[in-house]
Amino acid sequence: MAHGAEKVRLSLQKENKGWKKWGPYLSERQWGTVREDYSGNGDAWNYITHEMALSKTYRWGEDGIGGFSDNKQHICLSFAFWNHRDKFLKERIFGLTNRESNHGEDVKEMYYYLDSTPTHSYTKMLYKYPQQQFPYDKLRQENGKRGKQDPEYEIMDTGVFDNNEYFDIFIEHAKADEEDIMMKVTIHNRGPKDAPITVLPTIMFRNTWSWGYEAFNYKPMMNGISNRLIEVTHRKHGKYNLYLDGADELLFCENESNLKKLYGTANNTAYPKDGINDYIVSGGKSTTVNPNNIGTKASGKFTRTVKAGESITLRMRYVNHSISEPFGGFEDLFSKRIREADEFYDDIQKDVADADLRSIQRQAYAGMLWSKQFYYYNVYEWLKGDPAQPEPNQGRKWGRNSGWKHLYSANIISMPDKWEYPWFAAWDLAFHCVPLARVDADFAKRQLEILLREYYMHPNGQIPAYEWNFSDVNPPVHGWATWKVYEIDREQNNGVGDIEFLEKIFHKLLLNFTWWVNQKDDTGNNIFSGGFLGLDNIGVFDRSTPMPFGGKLQQADATGWMAMYTLNMLRISVEIALAHPVYQDMASKFFEHFLHIAGAMESIGGKNSSISLWDEEDQFYYDVIHIPNGQSILLKVRSIVGLIPLFAVEILDPQNLDKMPIFKRRVEWVLANRPDLARLISRWFESGKGENRLLSILRGHRMKMIMKRMLDENEFLSDFGVRALSKYHKENPYKFYINGEVLQVDYTPAEALTDIMGGNSNWRGPIWFPLNYLIFDSLMKFHAYYGEDFQIEYPTNSGNLVTIKDAAMAIANRLIDIFKKDADGRRAFNGDDEKSQTDPNFSDHILFYEYFHGDNGRGCGASHQTGWTGLVAELILKTSQEKMKELAKEEIPLSK
Repeated sequence: MAHGAEKVRLSLQKENKGWKKWGPYLSERQWGTVREDYSGNGDAWNYITHEMALSKTYRWGEDGIGGFSDNKQHICLSFAFWNHRDKFLKERIFGLTNRESNHGEDVKEMYYYLDSTPTHSYTKMLYKYPQQQFPYDKLRQENGKRGKQDPEYEIMDTGVFDNNEYFDIFIEHAKADEEDIMMKVTIHNRGPKDAPITVLPTIMFRNTWSWGYEAFNYKPMMNGISNRLIEVTHRKHGKYNLYLDGADELLFCENESNLKKLYGTANNTAYPKDGINDYIVSGGKSTTVNPNNIGTKASGKFTRTVKAGESITLRMRYVNHSISEPFGGFEDLFSKRIREADEFYDDIQKDVADADLRSIQRQAYAGMLWSKQFYYYNVYEWLKGDPAQPEPNQGRKWGRNSGWKHLYSANIISMPDKWEYPWFAAWDLAFHCVPLARVDADFAKRQLEILLREYYMHPNGQIPAYEWNFSDVNPPVHGWATWKVYEIDREQNNGVGDIEFLEKIFHKLLLNFTWWVNQKDDTGNNIFSGGFLGLDNIGVFDRSTPMPFGGKLQQADATGWMAMYTLNMLRISVEIALAHPVYQDMASKFFEHFLHIAGAMESIGGKNSSISLWDEEDQFYYDVIHIPNGQSILLKVRSIVGLIPLFAVEILDPQNLDKMPIFKRRVEWVLANRPDLARLISRWFESGKGENRLLSILRGHRMKMIMKRMLDENEFLSDFGVRALSKYHKENPYKFYINGEVLQVDYTPAEALTDIMGGNSNWRGPIWFPLNYLIFDSLMKFHAYYGEDFQIEYPTNSGNLVTIKDAAMAIANRLIDIFKKDADGRRAFNGDDEKSQTDPNFSDHILFYEYFHGDNGRGCGASHQTGWTGLVAELILKTSQEKMKELAKEEIPLSK
């Protein structure tokens, strides 16, 4: 393991303390979240709107641009800007609510995360700020006119960037030490004319004193010294100094709501939260800033004119002691931290030779590290209300999340997207941890542990899904992610695995596994339901609600996920058993449970029925619906649901079996006495490559048939990965007839055209990274067993025979091609936006969208979901390593 400065810092840092105490932990949207919703009807989007956020104090967190805070978000640093035309300051990122946009909530700004080390010793992001008045109304009005059949109206469509009349604002942080943060803002005027801008580095205390839990004398305070220094005092953190190099003046107000503006009632302070905004926008005429230069929110004001084509740089320093020359050695420190960041990533990217791929991968890691957020939500307090605030509507006691009173979150958590999804999502988080483990294995392990802790996981064993509905059900991928993170961590530690971590997680996963068995297999026949399972619009019905005619749905994906979960638990228990033999019994349990699930997938109708999740006619897996009249129907939608059983694959090393005699004896007994189950799942009695043994729902024939359909470019295989729905349904929509009504599923390559689950979620055709990554991972396991001699056709009907590994690598490269420049220098995710494709100030900055157009790779949905789309970093690593191996094979040694 290399020993650069950043790796040394990581080795000394296990949790969010020390060098990780301060980081980019602010949300980009605190308004419109469930936590801040105290309405009677659960209308979170309208309880606090974007405009209200300017004046209303948040209860559970803070948001900002380029935000930094301590690990409990008591003290928050961010930046506000004013182009001298907007009606209010640009303090937070703007976007449309779920109802305002034709495809659900949608951020409407241009910003990019460019770099970050895992300890945030260095970070960099870019915000593009128009010099014209920001088109808030235009974005709302135009999107309001559009329907689901229309594309979204984006900020690039408004024309504000057409003539380059915008500022490129680069925000950088470099830590001189654990409690010493240097900040730099570099503003480029990309336009043809000189333009004014006001920059406001802002510091505020998260409001903890207005809710009735703290005495008034606990209220923190900051005060201004001359125009260059803000002194900060907080009882939990001590004293800090914020130095501002060349500020015009210091401005102070309180982080308290402007009740008069919001509700027409008397204010508690003459200097409310929006006081600095009112002062700046009024040209200094407002009296809403405190003339005594004290408060709980403060900004340094820098008003500058930036010449056309030129740039200016502003400097700040936040430190826990006094410095006589706070900006001495400032640039040297920044240069040093950048060199250390380069050194850190040079080691991680040592096998990635392509410069464009290195840039994409590094930006993917940057997005993941910038997307950490302090997530604070005490459900018990939220439901009952606060002592110093009006009593909430009584309906809350039985409403959203009322069954999760034990949940108390106050942690740094990896978010899917800090604007569109500024709250944890259980299965997203599991996928985040795989690429995160490459840069910070301890953080990845901690993330997996968090949602399994007793103050998150329900006492019944359910993992909370996400704050809109903790009781919703996400696919059970925590076990898979645990094993992947363990493998990566073991690889980085010279083959020494963290068994303690694995054992700790295993016990909590066991509770969750039991919840699945008890709650989602209600007939006890090893066939599972689970509702929507993240696949929002994939089928004929909303799978989270009862069937419209009283039918019962049994799901191929839920059952496939549980088969995978069972094998994940088997693999983990085997690993632990090698160190602690008592776990052999757990390995036996999961081995047998897997066999029973595999058997159930073969035939679920009982003695008198031949209904199976596997359809012999189509050679594909489908959901089955059981109607009250006794009829069972296969729902023949060719979707990702039918590919998920592919994920239930694991390889066992016979050498490990020999080290576990109790487990080996039980396995042999079961296989000898239940040949009906053994024949369904694997070639157990045949040795594979290196004498390994294969556990899989898919035998050779079924595996080939699934792959044949998956690798068919007229069905699932796109130029940019595997689609969520077969393109077959473009010409052949699936129709389901019920009570004279026809319900139809047809191929939709991008944004949702159905309201089954609403919003901007769509699984009817787009390419999603998490399931594509699981396809890649599963294919690599199959190859590890079958080896080089087992060949498949890729693509289907091409006549081109390849190994399973070659097919996996080819799919990975198609996914990477979404981001990589093609022969014409264009990136697929940018679609038809010419400026993003060709302007050098745009074209090399990467956005990691939620999902991608099934035909052309255009980015759709949340634009900063580096969370699971960050898996591209892992695919870049894997494909680059494979390329290096192939090159090594081609090298011919010189003869003597």
